Formats: sequence, C-alpha cells, structure tokens
Amino acid sequence: MSTKAKLEYIWLDGYKPTQSLRSKTRIEKDFDGSLESCPVWSFDGSSTEQADGSDSDCLLKPVAIFPDPGRQNAWLVMTEVLNADGTPHESNGRATIIDDDADFWFGFEQEYVIIDPSTHRPIGFPTGGYPGPQGPYYCSVGAENAIGRDMVEKHLDACLEAGINVEGINAEVMMGQWEFQIFAKGAAEAGDQVWIARYLLERIGEEYGLAIDWHCKPIKGDWNGSGMHANFSNTLLRTCGSQEVYEKVCQAFEPRIAEHISVYGADNDQRLTGLHETQSIDKFSYGISDRGASIRIPVATVDSGWKGWLEDRRPASNADPYKVAAVIIETVKSADIPAAATA
Repeated sequence: MSTKAKLEYIWLDGYKPTQSLRSKTRIEKDFDGSLESCPVWSFDGSSTEQADGSDSDCLLKPVAIFPDPGRQNAWLVMTEVLNADGTPHESNGRATIIDDDADFWFGFEQEYVIIDPSTHRPIGFPTGGYPGPQGPYYCSVGAENAIGRDMVEKHLDACLEAGINVEGINAEVMMGQWEFQIFAKGAAEAGDQVWIARYLLERIGEEYGLAIDWHCKPIKGDWNGSGMHANFSNTLLRTCGSQEVYEKVCQAFEPRIAEHISVYGADNDQRLTGLHETQSIDKFSYGISDRGASIRIPVATVDSGWKGWLEDRRPASNADPYKVAAVIIETVKSADIPAAATA
C-alpha cells in the first residue's frame, strides 16, 4: 500500500510594497523526501496580485525542502514564482541574486513584534497606555519583561527540527519584540531559510491566537523599530587581512544609498531616523563597533586581523532577504579593490 506525503508549497505573493507569504498543500504518493521529487505546481495568480484573471496561471518552482516539524510524513517546500512560460515572475526576488558559486555568506538578524489581535498592540502593552520605558526588555528574564517566551521557544524548536540553521534568539529592546538569527553559506539559501522561518513563526502564532508584525516601526515614538540586519562576507572579506579592502568595500555602498533603500523594506524612513541605533535614511556612514552607522565593522573582524564580515544595519524587518542579498552582492562586487591590497 502506497504512503501519502503532505507537501506544503510556500511562496511570496505580488502585493506591494510588502509581499506576503502564501501556501497550499499538495498530496504526493510514495514521496522520497527529495527536492527533485517535488513537481512544479501552479496557482491562481489573479488572487495574489501576480496575474490577470484572463491569464491567471503562475508556476511554483520548488527551490528548497525542509521536514515539516511536528507533522508526520510532511514537508515544507519553498518555491519561487515563474510566469506560465517558465521565466521568473517580476515579483521573484530570488531570481535577482547573482551568486552562482555561493561565495557570499549571509547572516540575517530578523526582528519582529508579537501582536495581540484583541488590542492590536504588542503583547505586554496595557490596553490604554504603555509599559515602562525601554531598558529592561532587551535579553530580559522574568515574567514582567520577557513576554511571549513560550511561543518564541516553540518557534526555535520548530526551526531546529526543520533543519534551518537558526543560530539564536533573544528578546529585543521593545516589550513584545523578539529576534532570531539565521546563517547560511549562499545568498539564495539564506533567503530560503529566513522565509521558511517566517512561515513557521506565522503558523505557530495561529496556534496561540497571536499575530506577527513585520513592520519596521509598529509603535511610534520613543520605541525601537524592527530591523533585519544583514551580516555578509565573501572570500575576499574572509581572507584579505586588509583594513584598506574593508574601507573600499564600505565606500562602494555610499553612492548607492537610494538603490539599497529601495529594497530595504517599506516605511523604513520611520525607523532610519538617526535615533534608536540607526543612521538617517539619507545618510551613509561606517565604523568599527558603531551601531549608529549604516554599516558596522564588527570588532571581531578587526581582532581577527581584518578577516571576517560586515553588517549592513539598514534593512528593515519587512524586507525581502533575497532582494537585500542581491543588492549587497552587486555592491561588493563593484568595489574598487587595488590588486596590491589583496596580495
């Protein structure tokens, strides 16, 4: 008797300025758990802002597969959207990545806020006011400050069970705000894992009756926004041992502010104000261990003899990691690196 597997196909819709996750379940007989065994599927693009009703078929091409945690004989299938002719859909950020040899490594620090749908406010916020000012909530311990830990820990366990390379979690600066970190060798793989981790968080939120707010400034005023800091390196940065090379790479970002900000998340002007550990959205700076800079040079990189990585602190929590990685790769490759600096 044949066995049947549940394949949850996950993709990004065409909503602007911020895409949303979509998914649907496919049943496959005698599935062997491999990506190659996941067929291309289709969906109604007219219902997701990705096609017109008169020509509505879009394709789902599987690009990564993960065990579906907590479910028997079930898999999570990350897909990218193609047009009916097999070309990448204009909403397909993954297709814009030029990193065929996976030379670029990315670590994304994904911040988010857990929302109580009954109040439309972060969990822990009183209905008619605000909690105490920021300070005690970051990496907090205790029932008064670490609100939502049960759900956050369940998400961490789900990511580990799925085989996602999650590297940690912590409570963030604002009450009800948390973060998880994901690292992968290869830009597309890093994006795949961030999106699957986001999907799992949304699904676990359904169990708790809680919503996830990916907006970069969900609470106005003197409260930290939410980012998705992008840590990145390539062979050059990992091995050069040269301060000059690092400075040249950082300087390559300055004339391309608008290009980066255009894919770093909607409403990022509300977050990148020059306050709350950010640089202003229209300015660029870099510095060692400077969390108020556009790009931070980690002290660990310096201590390792200028061998390591950089952190772009500008991407917002609602940014598409595929698009963020794509533009960072283009910019690093455009840097004017003297040959002598890498000799």
